[in-house]
Amino acid sequence: MIDVKALRDDPPGVLAKLKRKGAEDVGIALLNADSEWRKRLEEAEALRAKQKVAGRPPTPEEIEELKALKERLRVAEAQLADAERGRDELLARVPNPPAEDTPDGFTDEDAVEIRRVGEPPSFDFPTRDHVELAQVHGWRFVYRVGEVALLELALYRFALDRLLQKGFTPVLPPVLVREEAMYGTGFLPTDEVNIYAVERDELYLTGTSEVALASMHMRETFDEDALPIRYAGYSTCFRREAGAAGKDTRGMFRVHQFDKVEMFVFTLPDKARDEHERLLDVEEELVQELDLPYRVVNVAAGDLGASAAKKYDIEAWFPGQQRYREITSTSNTTDYQARRLEIKFRRDAKSRPEHVHTLNGTAVTARAMIALMENFQDEGGSISVPEPLWEFGAPRQLGRVNATA
Repeated sequence: MIDVKALRDDPPGVLAKLKRKGAEDVGIALLNADSEWRKRLEEAEALRAKQKVAGRPPTPEEIEELKALKERLRVAEAQLADAERGRDELLARVPNPPAEDTPDGFTDEDAVEIRRVGEPPSFDFPTRDHVELAQVHGWRFVYRVGEVALLELALYRFALDRLLQKGFTPVLPPVLVREEAMYGTGFLPTDEVNIYAVERDELYLTGTSEVALASMHMRETFDEDALPIRYAGYSTCFRREAGAAGKDTRGMFRVHQFDKVEMFVFTLPDKARDEHERLLDVEEELVQELDLPYRVVNVAAGDLGASAAKKYDIEAWFPGQQRYREITSTSNTTDYQARRLEIKFRRDAKSRPEHVHTLNGTAVTARAMIALMENFQDEGGSISVPEPLWEFGAPRQLGRVNATA
């Protein structure tokens, strides 16, 4: 959640930032609700103070006054509770304000390109997209069979190996979490339409291991020298992709169930920007080792999720589509998730706890495999597999890909 005090202290500045995310109206509503809550709090506290009577026994008149005061306090506390509920509901909906160097805009076309690396391949035969190469069809649930299954598993093992070398701790997190974990990471209430719920058990299927990794340390307070903490989580992910009908529904690019290696970091506030750049460096190293041509973009403010203040996407070249498409992203969520999850640190024994900052980044998903298929195809439809994946069980070449969706 945002720092309400910052909103109170500088309404024009914070609201201007929220406007860049399309959230100015909810920000104004929160400002008004917060003002109402503070007013009701003052009224209730004033009445509580009046209830205190000196040590002497009260007179009959004072007893009657106290009875009337007790009723007034009951009403005031009920009004305070209502005001607090309204304030909290709005607070849950206000997104993290974007960073100053996040570009304006509301679509992926508004993202700002930072750099391009590698040359897209040139083929002297008709280029196939992954749907043709894999003969994929169906309803956005995918079977990967035989050698293609080994290739995908090799990608995850490759990514985990490289992250281990960089000091990340591997985690196999749960994919079912409680509501407080979804709320704490900012996916509820704003992204509820894309989340699978197990209503009978009051649990949710996660769309990223970010949720479980972030909530591992819910309500914990670290010593300063314990940070940063860097995790590499591998899990299956589930997304409803509501509103995506007709968009990327062919093949394996946008599916309801997929696997992912996710990086997640808890760090000090003054180290978060550097940590964000470090996560981007790691992602680029992985893509470069796979020899995929790509570009890096700074995502527009209005296209960010609720928790992100800044986000980089890496978009690989897809020859079958003749365009760059997102295969990884990394976000700086500042203290937004930590406030919701109550995760803090102390600089020393005498200092007050402060909120940590959290960041996340995709190491690899099956989208990297799709990009490999399209970039390393030959005229006969076979696919050459990059050498770094061989040691992890990937075949050196794929013939006809066996995958159905």
